[in-house]
Amino acid sequence: MDTPLLEYLQTAEFTPNFGKVFKVGALVVEADGPAAALGDFCTIECDGRRVFAEVIRAERDRLTLCPFDPAPIRVGARVFASQGPPCPVGDQVLGQAFDAFGAPLEAGALPPRSDPPDARRWRTPPLARTTPRAQLVTGMRAIDGTLPLRLGQRMGVFAASGVGKTTFLASLARFTEVDRIVFCLVGERGREVEDLWRVTLDHHTRQRSVLVAATSDESAAKRLRAVDYALLLAETWRAQGLNVMLFVDSATRIAAAQRELGLAAGEPPASRGLTPSVFAIIPRFVERCGALAGSGSISALFTVLAETDDVDDPITELMKSVLDGHIILSRQLAEAGHFPAIDIARSVSRLADLGETAERVRLRRQVIKLWSRYEESKLLIETGLYKEGHDPELDEAINKRPAIKTFLQQEQAAFSSLSETLEGLSALVEDVPA
Repeated sequence: MDTPLLEYLQTAEFTPNFGKVFKVGALVVEADGPAAALGDFCTIECDGRRVFAEVIRAERDRLTLCPFDPAPIRVGARVFASQGPPCPVGDQVLGQAFDAFGAPLEAGALPPRSDPPDARRWRTPPLARTTPRAQLVTGMRAIDGTLPLRLGQRMGVFAASGVGKTTFLASLARFTEVDRIVFCLVGERGREVEDLWRVTLDHHTRQRSVLVAATSDESAAKRLRAVDYALLLAETWRAQGLNVMLFVDSATRIAAAQRELGLAAGEPPASRGLTPSVFAIIPRFVERCGALAGSGSISALFTVLAETDDVDDPITELMKSVLDGHIILSRQLAEAGHFPAIDIARSVSRLADLGETAERVRLRRQVIKLWSRYEESKLLIETGLYKEGHDPELDEAINKRPAIKTFLQQEQAAFSSLSETLEGLSALVEDVPA
């Protein structure tokens, strides 16, 4: 008998591979098949409807699945293995908003195009990466001057609620010098998605951007899938040699979605109720970003909703450990009308010195030093307990404070070129000893 025919007979399936639902819960369903692995997609067929679901736990005689949509599912419904719904990729998506599976959120739908089913499992070997050195110019003085970013850098934006994270991201997107921009909103209110896309972002920014959103009322599996789809879009453009900016808002809600899935799958709660899978999935998302040798780059900003202004909860500590730096937005500065409300003394860009001249490093550190010196003695200064002349360095910090504050503040629609930013930085520390 012909060898190819034997191989075909050994691998062919002559009966449909499916299982049946035998238990339906509030968040998950359990079925006795089909053969599937953790993270695979399945289709549940019930009363003429097809509901996509993800395998979140696999045992010898049962699968635990999380449906992506809240359609009614009854016991006995058939479950089939699936590659998941097709998603559009490439330049055809620019200027449009999509849900986690590439379905348009606005009128004017375009025909979907299938993505590789295992795209979310791509892993880049460490030595295929390259350390980013080219500066990512944002047009924002507080960043380009004191916290310079690099193409392919992964940063966190840490803040408590109500300090203007969304406005800050929109300002960065407006002038950042990249080829493509991907916004990923996870667990946001629907009104905030509409406000960002149609109101906060200007027409020019939208034309080079794409929005992927999964609101707070959608399933945990769908919220996590939104991040996968956003990363797939960014990875597609990076493979074409383009520089991409990815905004993910927020890592805190990603953790909440994964915690929800983990608990439903039977994981024990660990630190502050977070399941172990939370601390595994976030680094995977972060590591899919960055610059690749001989290719483009994905510069990523992950926002983190801190529980307190002290920024000390487990998710912030995790994000600090896996990112290339962090930007702290201060409630105190925001309430004082200081925009962007960046606390430059507590913020860090770990790649700031790469590719920089010694003079630019000196200027940046001197400004941060003066700002920090004033903050350390702020109580003494404002209560009148400090008298001028006792500390020359503190005197300099007090005298330079208004100029530094003016330099760091910037209107949302204002743009500062890199040369203007460096000139302003140099003027700030004029006559200040190195």
